Amino acid sequence: MAFFDTLQLQTAPQREALFAVPVIRQALAGQASRHSYIAFLTQAYYHVRHTVPLMMACGGRLPRRLEWLRGAVCEYIEEEYGHEQWILDDIKACGGDWEAVRDGRPALPIELMVAYLYDLIARGNPVGLFGMVNVLEGTSIALATQAAGTLQRSLELPDRAFSYLSSHGALDQEHMVTYRTLMNRLEQPEDQQAVLDAAKVVYHLYTEMFRGLPLSESQGVQHAPA
Repeated sequence: MAFFDTLQLQTAPQREALFAVPVIRQALAGQASRHSYIAFLTQAYYHVRHTVPLMMACGGRLPRRLEWLRGAVCEYIEEEYGHEQWILDDIKACGGDWEAVRDGRPALPIELMVAYLYDLIARGNPVGLFGMVNVLEGTSIALATQAAGTLQRSLELPDRAFSYLSSHGALDQEHMVTYRTLMNRLEQPEDQQAVLDAAKVVYHLYTEMFRGLPLSESQGVQHAPA
């Protein structure tokens, strides 16, 4: 079995747990509140602003035998640069306080996720960062293709409030085609295991982030742990 398929198979329980979170089910049904959407964008900002720095750190730590992967990292950096500003613009279009988000701090799951990834690159196997890519891009594709349009109509928000999510639906679908090819070129068991392990950790922390987002008023509110 190709490694990409193995990765999807072995992370299926974590992926199912993520999409079982009530706030995601609401979003996929177009029933999430504006407050929930802004809360999602807020946490997205806090990890997306680290995408380029993480990729730069990863590229610098990859061994010579993975030079082909370093080239892919360079292309990814170019495509991802500046996307955190899209999120702030979306928050502003929703009527949220984008300046407070810009100057604020993430919830604990995102804080831990970002710290884990930097530490993985510095002390572990930098290839593991591609476990994060599998989780975040796969999730954004699902949210963009299945939820964005319905949610926009139900919340009566303008297109400019969905620039990040809508654009990432198409962009990340392209990325996942490339990602599949890259992962299937990984031959060393230690590289494959690093991706698997990181994907499972990121799935867990990303799920905890979603569990901390507020539900629509009809179903109460979830609170993130202190």
